[in-house]
Amino acid sequence: MKNIYETYESFKIALAAIRANKARGILTTLGIIIGIVAVVTTMTAANGLGNNFRESISAIGSDVLYVSKMPWIIHGNFFEFRNRKNLTLKDARDLEQQLENAVAVNPATSARKNIKYRSKVLEAIPIIGATEKQMFVSNSVPELGRFISQNDVQSKKFVCVIGKEIEEQLFENSNALNKKMKIGRYTFRVVGVMEKQGSAGFFGGPNFDRQIFTPITSFTKAFGGTNRNFSIAVKAPATESLAEFEYAVIGEMRKIRKLKPTEKDNFSINQMDTLVSAYNNVMGVIVMIGLMITGVSLFVGGIGVMNIMFVSVTERTREIGIRKAIGAKKRTILSQFLWESSAICLIGGSIGVLLSFFITALINQFVLPASLSLPIVLVALFVSVSVGVISGIIPAIKAARLNPIEALRYE
Repeated sequence: MKNIYETYESFKIALAAIRANKARGILTTLGIIIGIVAVVTTMTAANGLGNNFRESISAIGSDVLYVSKMPWIIHGNFFEFRNRKNLTLKDARDLEQQLENAVAVNPATSARKNIKYRSKVLEAIPIIGATEKQMFVSNSVPELGRFISQNDVQSKKFVCVIGKEIEEQLFENSNALNKKMKIGRYTFRVVGVMEKQGSAGFFGGPNFDRQIFTPITSFTKAFGGTNRNFSIAVKAPATESLAEFEYAVIGEMRKIRKLKPTEKDNFSINQMDTLVSAYNNVMGVIVMIGLMITGVSLFVGGIGVMNIMFVSVTERTREIGIRKAIGAKKRTILSQFLWESSAICLIGGSIGVLLSFFITALINQFVLPASLSLPIVLVALFVSVSVGVISGIIPAIKAARLNPIEALRYE
């Protein structure tokens, strides 16, 4: 009980000292405020981007393997991958025949084309030729209308399913269903609008809301398919692990591509984990650099707090002498100055967090997705208090060790 009372008294004295020197306290906290704002902004931006990335990339599907000419993340000789033979539509059909236990095998190819509706034109929009099995390998569904059907693919119908952003920009949020639009020189009828999915564009990934699906047969009829490169999405069965299924896909693809046992694969197997791993590596480096830079701000702020605490000890030397003369213990004097330095930094940290709320809202509105969560706030406050303790420890020890007789003589 006595220790609690001493702590309470130390805290009251610390707050009284801060109130007595308001201007000095405000200037001292500026360094901490700037440092905490920098730390919180870095963490909220990273947290927001992470949430946005995970939501967007979930459309790829975690149980889907993507067979393609080149790996998504290139390690090694780029030209070796570029010079590989293209995957063809026949490769996809052969693979579908061989993998009888696969849930779905969906060949796809893409091109960038200008699109037009009435006088409105959007340039370089990704057009994806796919089959009705795209729905099995993706977690996204149409918000309006329907997706490409088997009949659309077999009959080579010039129909399309557009992304949400295409609807907003080309049709200006009016009902796009059954309206006809130009893709390149060809007219396609809109049969569906995909739900909003977001973008992984900050990391070089696609904007899933700014793309259009067409039947792969009508795509090749309109834009050519003889020398075009295809990718093949293969959804694994629930009864088989993805790793085992990957071995089966590799084996069948080697047969289809007529590779000898000594020859290297001339295709790549990609999956969502590849993108997640690359994202984690990139974001880890970015966050580390950001925290190192913001750490400098906190270091400078901590030096400022330490300097002010030394001044405070010097100014209150006689007061310390009187307190020690009437029985104050070393730990009481030590805790008093530690409370004071911690309170200064906690006030600065709290102000920094409040400012970060507004900055995060502005960033989220105009720059990039940012998210301020409770754990980030708690970490920021913990960091500010830690800086206060570390900055105040040396001045507090100096105060606690003062000789009461020498302190009472101080003018």
